[in-house]
Amino acid sequence: MYNHPVDALKSFLCQMMPLNESEQVQIEANFIPVTFKRRETVLRAGERCRYYMFVVQGCLRMFSDDEKGVRHIIKFAPEDTWMTDIDSFFHRKPSLLNIDALETTTVMYVELEPLVSSFMRSWRLSNIFRVLAENELALLQQRHLETLSSSAEERYQHFCDTYPQLINRISQAQIAAYLGVSPEFLSRMKSKLLRHPKDVFLT
Repeated sequence: MYNHPVDALKSFLCQMMPLNESEQVQIEANFIPVTFKRRETVLRAGERCRYYMFVVQGCLRMFSDDEKGVRHIIKFAPEDTWMTDIDSFFHRKPSLLNIDALETTTVMYVELEPLVSSFMRSWRLSNIFRVLAENELALLQQRHLETLSSSAEERYQHFCDTYPQLINRISQAQIAAYLGVSPEFLSRMKSKLLRHPKDVFLT
């Protein structure tokens, strides 16, 4: 248990690459803690995403609603993961996505200008956030490919692999919206998995 949210952030970053005292001071100065209430909106489509957020406790979700009002969840961000609309954040453009809190959620956030300033002062911080940005783009690309070519069963397996801590923590409706299926279909699929696991996930 950490004494302050920034300690969780520093621990995460130092696991990626050890930071010296000056770099840790930059983290403390540039990242700001904030707590969102359950269901509180963090970003609305049409707004510019101004924050790069590290989740200390709780869970955020990123989603879009299509013209028929159907909700498509793109990403969850539980503890020790990051959330931002990377295109909107780095290119200062309106977002096409929404972000809100599924639970009471505490994050450490940084805005673009102090983050870029940190890059210029520290090659370690620059490398860390380059890797984080690359991982975010890879995740979004993988989600896109899953949507195009993976079966619902394969998408569910990937959800379980990616978010094991959320399987029994968020509602079936949330999981179904992430998979692109109805809650009823998800329930039938899970029942089939319990009865015949090898018929659903072939190894």
